[in-house]
Amino acid sequence: MAQPRCFALELPGCALAHFAVGTDAPGALPDPRAAALLGPPGRSYSLCVPVAPGRDCAARVRAARLHQRLLQQLHRGPLKRCQLRRLLCYCPSGGAGGLQQGVLLHDPGDSPDTRRALLALLDSYVEAPRPCLGEFVGDPRHQLWQRPWELREGQGWRQVDPEPVVSAPEPTLHPVVPDLPSSGVFPHWEAARAVLEACSSFMPEAQAVLELVSQCPAQVQKGKFPVIVIEGLDATGKTTVTQALSDSLKAVLLKSPPASMSQWRTVFDDEPTIVRRAFYSLGNYIVASEIAQASTTSPVIVDRYWHSTATYAIATEVSGTVQHLPPAHHPIYQWPKDLLKPDLVLLLTVSPEERLHRIQGRGLEKTREETELEANNVFRQKVEECYQRMESPGCQVVDASPCREKVLQTALSLIQSHCNWM
Repeated sequence: MAQPRCFALELPGCALAHFAVGTDAPGALPDPRAAALLGPPGRSYSLCVPVAPGRDCAARVRAARLHQRLLQQLHRGPLKRCQLRRLLCYCPSGGAGGLQQGVLLHDPGDSPDTRRALLALLDSYVEAPRPCLGEFVGDPRHQLWQRPWELREGQGWRQVDPEPVVSAPEPTLHPVVPDLPSSGVFPHWEAARAVLEACSSFMPEAQAVLELVSQCPAQVQKGKFPVIVIEGLDATGKTTVTQALSDSLKAVLLKSPPASMSQWRTVFDDEPTIVRRAFYSLGNYIVASEIAQASTTSPVIVDRYWHSTATYAIATEVSGTVQHLPPAHHPIYQWPKDLLKPDLVLLLTVSPEERLHRIQGRGLEKTREETELEANNVFRQKVEECYQRMESPGCQVVDASPCREKVLQTALSLIQSHCNWM
């Protein structure tokens, strides 16, 4: 018998429910909260994107872009009336490489147009592997079943034998975490570079970034002057504080990603996480070469660095709430060994209300992540918690709510005590 497949379904309120599908799965009924979304009234469908055999970098990039395209198509035509929920398919044995990104689509009206639209959508994917479609049905005994759809040669799309839907235990570690080092929180330069190399045949911007990165030294060392990174959510005062510190310390002010990459930022911000984070990760290595050179003659202030790249990737990819994040001291929070390390990282914080007030006052166009921070309180909490869990170096928290002069004095005091300088 085939090993049962496990699923993590994000419920209203961002709680997670786990269930399994397969004839060898235990017989207990699924979580009632999941059953309410999977079974009648209405009809639910699962759509998951498999990674091609081999699971190399190019296969992961293709699967991520296919998943992004799928989500965009589900908001069109007769499918846009359906409700969508985030869904992950994973192997119960855990480990990296077996994860499939997906979505649960619920049609409250159980319209036959929905099924026809989904099958037509699958037909539009001419290259294998296509998204996998499953349809959930219930029986009079309140047992749920999943009926997969398969493309049979000469017969078109056909439903195959149903498989029972049963409960599954919540894994110790969120199922996405083993894949993070290859899909968003890259532990070294080579891992991020491999992603953009996989994109270079269809993204000229990826090739341009790779050419820029190739000009940087493989290993760089920090100079004798201190390097201080300023981190924080958007609208916590990073621009104000970094400029004030630069003026006070007569320091060089750098940003990540650097100005040399800014022309491609909007392009990569529209890409899935694996591509977007590879871009930002490589930006950190370009900034590292700038830090190495500048810190030989003066202090250096850096507006964002690796912590931002890792924090947003973890908060985006790990579904659920703060409790589903990797635990404190997990290796995912460790600084990459081949990236120049700063002397101090200051994390600016303000209340959610104050941050929202500042965003509205700026009147600037919001990035996708700024919009998510504003609309999704759970996402904001995950970002803040990830910042707090970063290690080697960790973040020193600075309350950025007071006036500019007081925040600056707090930052200068921390620099003096931690860097033994000034």
